[in-house]
Amino acid sequence: MRSPFEHVRPLILASSSPRRQMFLRDQGLEFTVLAAEGPEPAPVAHEDPAAFALRVAGHKARYALDRLASGVPTAGTAPLVLAADTIVVLDGDILGKPSSEEHALAMLTRLAGNTHTVVTACCLHPADAEPLCFADSARVTFASWPEALLRSYVATGEPLDKAGAYGIQGKGAFLAERIEGSWSTVVGLPMSRTMSALLALGALRLRSAA
Repeated sequence: MRSPFEHVRPLILASSSPRRQMFLRDQGLEFTVLAAEGPEPAPVAHEDPAAFALRVAGHKARYALDRLASGVPTAGTAPLVLAADTIVVLDGDILGKPSSEEHALAMLTRLAGNTHTVVTACCLHPADAEPLCFADSARVTFASWPEALLRSYVATGEPLDKAGAYGIQGKGAFLAERIEGSWSTVVGLPMSRTMSALLALGALRLRSAA
């Protein structure tokens, strides 16, 4: 299917997330995955959640740029790196990826029957210019689910690599009864703002309708 966009710069996605890759492919974009390796930065005491997510996204972008500088090949024009980080925030606490099934269950038990905030921060960094970074947030309200159902969901394995221990685009879709904000932000990449930024930075341009 024809995409309304065409590339001006090579695009590097600094993420191994299948969801983020899916969003870009759905727009007809081509990209190279160059994900950061090793542990991610941890939040510091009293750090604003959005500031933390922006810091992690910036860390991922710089890792990819360092790899490019050390010889990862790209063709022609200086590439642009897109990095993102998603966190779940409840009562000021940042809920990252669970460390175990019991940790996942504890997170889901806290989220059930409550409203939390999902923050996805993005850092778009041209190799030859300053980055453009932003954070987008959405509010998600979970229905009140019994522990037995939450345990069954945890047993699927899906929560173990997800911030907040759930995947709204997968088996965990039943958990939320209301979303205020962009669904794509909750999944992991705020698409409206991301595409606007890619156009503004000259990484993409609109394809001629002719």
